[in-house]
Amino acid sequence: MSDDRTADLAARAAHRHVVVIGGGIGGLVAARECAKVGMRVTLLEAADELGGAIRRADLDGVRVDAGAESYATRGGHVRDLLDELGLSDRIVTPNPAGAWLVGAPGVDAAPLPKGGILGIPSNPFADDVRRIIGWGGAWRAYVDRLRPPLTIGQERSLGALVAKRMGAKVRDLLVAPVTAGVYSADPDDVDTEVAAPGLNEALTRAGSLSGGVAQLLADRADRAARAKKAPGSAVEGIAGGMSLLVDALAADLGELGAVVRTGAIVETLERADAGWMVGLALATPEGATTEAALAAADADEQGEMIEADAVIVAAEEPAARALLTAHVAGLGAQGEAPQIEIVSLLLHSPALDAAPRGTGVLTVPGSHTAKALTHSSAKWGWVLESAGGRHVVRVSFGAQGEPAATAALDDDAAARLALSEASAMLGVALPESALIAAHRARFTQSQPASLIGAATRRRELRAAVERTGSLGAVGAWLSGTGLAQVVPDATAEADRVRRALLWGPEGHLSTP
Repeated sequence: MSDDRTADLAARAAHRHVVVIGGGIGGLVAARECAKVGMRVTLLEAADELGGAIRRADLDGVRVDAGAESYATRGGHVRDLLDELGLSDRIVTPNPAGAWLVGAPGVDAAPLPKGGILGIPSNPFADDVRRIIGWGGAWRAYVDRLRPPLTIGQERSLGALVAKRMGAKVRDLLVAPVTAGVYSADPDDVDTEVAAPGLNEALTRAGSLSGGVAQLLADRADRAARAKKAPGSAVEGIAGGMSLLVDALAADLGELGAVVRTGAIVETLERADAGWMVGLALATPEGATTEAALAAADADEQGEMIEADAVIVAAEEPAARALLTAHVAGLGAQGEAPQIEIVSLLLHSPALDAAPRGTGVLTVPGSHTAKALTHSSAKWGWVLESAGGRHVVRVSFGAQGEPAATAALDDDAAARLALSEASAMLGVALPESALIAAHRARFTQSQPASLIGAATRRRELRAAVERTGSLGAVGAWLSGTGLAQVVPDATAEADRVRRALLWGPEGHLSTP
């Protein structure tokens, strides 16, 4: 492209105004992508703070992650973003000690077995597997080796596949705790090829499910060896908390000249002759104030209506659908969204110094009111250092089709229940006197990307949104949960919207 052409494109970008509705990671990334090319950007967040599912809490002076505490390393997209934002030196990996399982019949607690995928063992007679499913479960799982292989793609349901091949004990005692903890979903609802890509094909090649798991594990090790890399952690975190990513994105947006407003509730989205009109509600969330945000905004943007050449909706699914429905044909019905609560506890308990249950605990569904626990000060070195001899644990409640047991409780009662569950799951007496501070966070979790049919629904939703040209949408309800999916999806969608603004539908430079 010639210098004149580049200058013309830059001038056109400067005349385009993009409004991003929602200040979670998807909205922040999309806003940054548009601001990077010189577009005017206004980001509107209804809450008092940015971050969405990434939240911080202060527990008696100890800053902890109250929401997402890590990101999946697959694809490298999040690490690339952290590199761009100058946070590479803060990337940390968790303690490899691993988690434990509680709730299996006849088993007080046991380490989660090694050498498996999503809880499916490569060797059902391994001591750590047999300890949980017993000799009977191990022999039933061994029958998998004697059964004929399935046709590729014959069984989409992970739970059904595991039960047919290796028996109910493997599904219920090994796989279900993992899918509940990772996806907040029952294994019967999880799509095998999405959650474990290549497993059906490996099963066919190896002749058994356990053999297919072994083959996939060997393939991963071989790829790592050929790349001359040690098999790394599947997740990474940020020393100081994931909220540092939110802070860095917000700071970068400020340097790029974007306007970021919190406490700004978007009530309407309407088409205008040359673009869009975004209407702000006069009301604010309980306890929220907008004075600071309004003072920082441009004078012409302090009214109820904001003009925009393009809009990217990055709100949570219910709010996003309310804004998009009038403009996007084929959105379809909203799927069930799990209501999740995470109660973080700061504890004084010398009995936890030895990390008796590793870095956390998963529960067999139905055995406890909590689905999982993370011993954060055992999992992350930076949390241990910050806690100063005390311990931080996070107790998670709620799953797909199962409301959180804390939902109807006040904060004090929720903290007491979390303390009781932590005591039972960790196998350590934790009296109320051990509790120093507590924090409760509530989330509406988007449907996991691994659910059967979710990939098709997301493709249809994305195609419907793309047909609008200058209207975009990002977020976990479209990309799937997790930063490893949200970040690249938001980057791609922002690129599509800015291309539509600059080049037009025919691929020619559009007029300002």
